[in-house]
Amino acid sequence: MKIAFLTPEYPYAKVRNTAGLGTSIRHLVSALVSKGVAVTVFVYAQEKSEIFVENGIAFHLIEDKKYPFAKWFFYRKYIQKYCNRIIKKEKIEVLEAPDWTGITAFMNFNVPLLIRFHGSDTYFCHLEKRKQKLKNYWFEKRAIDKATAYIAPTRFAGALSAKLFGIKNKTIQTIHHGLGLENFENSNPESYEKGVILYVGTLIRKKGVLELPGIFNLVRQQHPEARLILIGGDASDIETQSNSTWELLKKKFDSEDLKKVTYLGPITYQEVQHHIKNAQLCVFPTFAETLGMVTIESMALQKPVVNSNMEWSKELIVDGESGFLVNPKDAALFAEKILALINDPVLSQSIGKEARIRVEKLFDIEQIAQENIAFYQSLIN
Repeated sequence: MKIAFLTPEYPYAKVRNTAGLGTSIRHLVSALVSKGVAVTVFVYAQEKSEIFVENGIAFHLIEDKKYPFAKWFFYRKYIQKYCNRIIKKEKIEVLEAPDWTGITAFMNFNVPLLIRFHGSDTYFCHLEKRKQKLKNYWFEKRAIDKATAYIAPTRFAGALSAKLFGIKNKTIQTIHHGLGLENFENSNPESYEKGVILYVGTLIRKKGVLELPGIFNLVRQQHPEARLILIGGDASDIETQSNSTWELLKKKFDSEDLKKVTYLGPITYQEVQHHIKNAQLCVFPTFAETLGMVTIESMALQKPVVNSNMEWSKELIVDGESGFLVNPKDAALFAEKILALINDPVLSQSIGKEARIRVEKLFDIEQIAQENIAFYQSLIN
C-alpha cells in the first residue's frame, strides 16, 4: 500500500512550522511505515523545495510561491501538478489532506482524496461563535465537496463538520489520533515538582488561555507557592487585534501572581516531555478543539489533567477517573480541581495512572494504524 499526506506542517527541523496537526500526522506516519506501508509526505508553503528520505518516509518540501495576483488559485494548481507527478511516478494509491483552509480546493487528483478533520476554520468559528470570512468557508466547502471520504478524530468533530458542510452520502469514519506509547513512558510518575501547573499549546484565545489568570489567582489564594508554566507559540488575538496574546495575558494576571508565571515560548518536543513529567498536573482550558494531542500525550505520561468539558473532551477523559472536565468559564470549579490534585498526592497519582490506562485503551497508535490501513484499503478497493 502506498499512501501520501499533504500538509502545511510536520515536526522536523527542515520544516518551517509545526503544531498539533503535524504531530498527529507524524505519529500515524511512523506507525504506518513500521507496518510496511510506503508513505510520502508533501509539505507545502516551505522556504525551499527539497526531497529526502528519512526513517523510511519520503519527504517532498514544496516551496512557497509568489504570484502577481490570485495566489490562492495558482499556488494550489502548482501543488496539484507537483503532487500528481509524484503520485503517478510512485504509484501512490490514496492522498490524505487536512480540512484547514481547504488547501485541496480547485485541485484534482487521479487517486481517492481523503480529508481528515483536524479542525477547519469553519469548525472553529462555529465553536467560538465568531464570524467567518466568506472566502475561508468557500475554500473549505469546495475542498470537502471534492473529497472521496473523511476521517474525524472524535465522533463530535465528525458530526459537527458534516452538519456545517452539508456532507451527505459519503463516509465519515471516526478514528482517534494515536500515540506510539513506547515514546511516552514515565518510569517515575510519583516524582514531580509539587504545585507546578503546566499549560502546553499555542497562546491563543480559543485555547482558553485568557481564563488562566483568574483560575491561577484562585489557586494561589489557597496555595501561594503554586507555579504556572506556559509552553507554546504566541499568537495574535482576533478580538482585540493585539499581535501578542502573551502581552494580553500579562495584563490580566495579578502582579504578584505574574511573579509565579513562566512563559517558555515554543521549545523542542523532548523539552516539552521533560516539563510534563516535572509538573504535578497539566491544564487545558480550551474552547475549540477536535481532540487535543497534548492532552493525550500528558495522560500517556501519567500526568493528571484538568481539561475543558466540551463535547470532544468527553471522548478522551472519564471525568473524575482519568482526569477532570470543567467549563473554563467556571474559574472557581477549575481552581478547585487543581487544588484537589495539588493537596492530595494519592489522588494525583491515581488520576495519572488511570489516564495512562485510558490512553492505552483508546489511543495506542498500533491499533489506530490498523484502523487507518483498513479504511485506506476500502477506498482503494
